[in-house]
Amino acid sequence: MKKYLFITGLSICMSVHVTAQTKQAINPVIHADVPDMAMIRVGKNYYMSSTTMHMSPGVPIMKSTDLINWKLIGYTYDTLVSNDDMNLENGKSTYGRGSWASSIRYHKGTYYVSTFAATSGKTHVYSTKNIEKGPWKHVSFQPSLHDHSLFFDDDGKVYMLYGNHKLTLVELNEDVSGIKPGGFNQVVVENASAPSEKVAKSNLGEGSQLFKVNGKYYLFNITWPRGGMRTVVIHRADKLTGPWEGRVALQDLGVAQGGLIDMPDGRWFAYLFRDYGAVGRIPYLVPVTWQDGWPVLGENGKVPATLNLPASKGLIPGIAASDEFKRKRKDAALPLVWQWNHNPDKSLWSLKARKGFLRLTTGRVDTSFLSAKNSLTQRTIGPVCTGTTSLDVSNMKEGDFAGLGLLQKNYGLVGVRVNGGSKMIVMINASNGKPIEVENIPINQSTVYFKAECNFTDRKDVANFFYSLDGKSWKSIGTQLKMTYTLPHFMGYRFTLFNYATKETGGFADFDYFRISDSITGN
Repeated sequence: MKKYLFITGLSICMSVHVTAQTKQAINPVIHADVPDMAMIRVGKNYYMSSTTMHMSPGVPIMKSTDLINWKLIGYTYDTLVSNDDMNLENGKSTYGRGSWASSIRYHKGTYYVSTFAATSGKTHVYSTKNIEKGPWKHVSFQPSLHDHSLFFDDDGKVYMLYGNHKLTLVELNEDVSGIKPGGFNQVVVENASAPSEKVAKSNLGEGSQLFKVNGKYYLFNITWPRGGMRTVVIHRADKLTGPWEGRVALQDLGVAQGGLIDMPDGRWFAYLFRDYGAVGRIPYLVPVTWQDGWPVLGENGKVPATLNLPASKGLIPGIAASDEFKRKRKDAALPLVWQWNHNPDKSLWSLKARKGFLRLTTGRVDTSFLSAKNSLTQRTIGPVCTGTTSLDVSNMKEGDFAGLGLLQKNYGLVGVRVNGGSKMIVMINASNGKPIEVENIPINQSTVYFKAECNFTDRKDVANFFYSLDGKSWKSIGTQLKMTYTLPHFMGYRFTLFNYATKETGGFADFDYFRISDSITGN
């Protein structure tokens, strides 16, 4: 087969943590939570979208020139929808929901990124002429098309293929503003998981990503045979409307869900991800060859440990980064590595109120870390990482609680709480799903330092918390957090800077910096 690809969209998210001695890239290419990747190549540049669900801003866009070293370059939206669920108001939240798997395409000079959300009940399409700078135009329509793949065909028609098990192809308006009245709208694959069901039935047949190569159509899906592992199934057709024939394409390590990407030199890869415990769902690259018109994934059916691609320069600062909270006049208020847990209240956070500090001010009374407004997060990274912050607590009010957390349903945190006019350092451990205050230490100073160390090596998935009174000498506090990836949150653990009130509003905490490293000390 002639090795070129006519792609109107793909998705992926990648980066690699390797030692300086390693001259080749290794799998996983990004040891961090970058799931549901979709990817395109435009010239020599690769662009990838991913899922961050309930976070704001959302649908991150990343760029690479080598498929290995990725950098966040933007988001398609600041606010998906403003309702109680996304705003963390009236006791509601949208943990584990928000916007899900996206599709990214480039067509006639315009970039398109589409997603869907049960939280809004809609399918959302964002478009721009400049993917690196924006602005993004937004249209939405009902219903919410599950795990869809946006597709521009050669004849000018636009489609989305979506669903689970039964996959439906629906024609869209030419401007991608909604479903075309009277257009094609039929089930084209009756059971996407059928090729993997020779041994056991599958409860999954979704994650559609659709491509056209040399006049043929190729459809990637994920299945999960009972008692087996996450599996890649590929269907092929001469016509978009079918008939489609399918086969199992990869069944190794549970690496699955993604699609195809080609390189300017003619090489092909599949971008896929793997559920990898508490750090989240992490991207892999798998070499692709072509045989009899089919893409063949892996090396002898296996996911290789190394890749004939440049070595990673690490995930810092492209995917995660330190922040001294110092801003020049034209700097963005927050670097792209930061996302808010749900929609923030913009009036209650500032980098201008005190230069060189992030100020989080309380505006309402909350009951817990998970319900707190304006918690600022960024990814943890594997195999190990450390997050450190310095906090001025002199302006906190009675009942306020501020500090450094590791966000997931079974969270852990260390911070300062004001109780009875006195301040104390508190460590809370929710390893078992319920928050337990395991240690508290009275303090009588205004500046304290906190550190969280995460160890994801071989899914060890543990974290330890520390405090310091001078920023130099560290002491362990509380108990070890056993980190667990839970479906209610559906996201890898995130470092989180938080401040919330439990009694009265108006207090504030000033964070001097947040520093992340790809090592742990245990000191």
